[in-house]
Amino acid sequence: MNYEEALNFIHGRQKFKKHPNLNTIKLLLKKLNNPQDKINGIHIAGTNGKGSTLAFLRNIFQAEGLKVGSFTSPFLIRFNERISVNGVAISDQEIIELVLKIKPIVDDMDKNLKDLGPTEFEIVTAMMFLYFANNPVDIVLVEVGLGGLLDSTNVFTPKVSVITTIGYDHMKILGNTIVEIANQKAGIIKDKVDCVVGKLPNDAFNVINQVCQEHKSKLFVPKKDYFISNCKEASWKEDFSFSNDLVSLNNLTIKMLGQYQIDNAACAIETYIRYKSINNQSIEYKILKKGLMETFWAGRFEKLNENPTVVIDGAHNEPAILELSKLLKNHFSNNEIYIVLAILSDKQYLKMINTLASISNVHLILTEFSGPENRKAADMNDILKAVNAKHPVRFVPKWKLAIMKSVNEMSSNDLLLITGSLYFISDVRKLFY
Repeated sequence: MNYEEALNFIHGRQKFKKHPNLNTIKLLLKKLNNPQDKINGIHIAGTNGKGSTLAFLRNIFQAEGLKVGSFTSPFLIRFNERISVNGVAISDQEIIELVLKIKPIVDDMDKNLKDLGPTEFEIVTAMMFLYFANNPVDIVLVEVGLGGLLDSTNVFTPKVSVITTIGYDHMKILGNTIVEIANQKAGIIKDKVDCVVGKLPNDAFNVINQVCQEHKSKLFVPKKDYFISNCKEASWKEDFSFSNDLVSLNNLTIKMLGQYQIDNAACAIETYIRYKSINNQSIEYKILKKGLMETFWAGRFEKLNENPTVVIDGAHNEPAILELSKLLKNHFSNNEIYIVLAILSDKQYLKMINTLASISNVHLILTEFSGPENRKAADMNDILKAVNAKHPVRFVPKWKLAIMKSVNEMSSNDLLLITGSLYFISDVRKLFY
């Protein structure tokens, strides 16, 4: 088997089941001798901010000198990114070896299960657990794929559970109300395992709080158990202070822009402190400061080019676009902002478009791209007719041409932002790297 054949096996699996459950992943892991029971991990769920919070955590642990495993999705450039050690993706050969171990079991399950065997994500999750069981690291940071309760990562007991944010996304699967979505996210909460949350709507907080009480889990909440203060915007960085019952940390700096990234960083700090507290280990300010300062997460307001300034951002739902619009108003109010926007058809695209189009110094160009398998990009030409924007919005069907048009119109002080979908910015990023 070569690398391409291994990927074809993985990507050739069904994406979702009609009636999601954990039975299949548990059976697959049992046949692999339950590798999930051998890892020391932190479980991270949330509508937005999972990846960034994981990145902050990874860099803090790395600054301490630990070997850190990560499981993330989706990948930006190469599939291997999904399983990494200290931010370095595992090799093609390791992917092949994992598939060779798992494929015979999957083939057998296909023959014997009524509801077919494992899905693509169940197989990738099993690969991750198997990899870290066979290649031990000090800690594994596991990002939920979708939701939490029925997500195939939800089969291990972490040292800390994290829920970053809760908002509207994937409603066809998770539910149409904040309460329904929160119940799915709350599914990762385990008996007597500390749970750290970021900023949550009241309805979501009430659900999480109730589930934590049922599981006798301590809940750590912003503005109650941990606090952010002294937030200062600077050129391409954010400064802030953090405090809780154990520490007071001043003059912290992150290079990832936006108040929401300060929130993600604070959530990561609180998680790190609770993890260290559980293990009766001391907390060093210089380690936290270094880890935060060194954190970079590809595709999150990532600068691809200077002069003209070209940035990509993975905002792909209404809550993320709202936060992104605040960032633009706070950091770039004196610049003309060109935005090239492409969105998948299953998102709240009209609200996303109108939010960005309402910013007075924004020049918005809608475009299209080839969405991932079985997920179409929104037809922006049709959508344009329904847009209720204060400022002109244009449609350029080919995204490369949309970018070129923007660059040709820009002056040296202007900003070009390309956003709307992680899959879209993955395509764009390949032009620059």
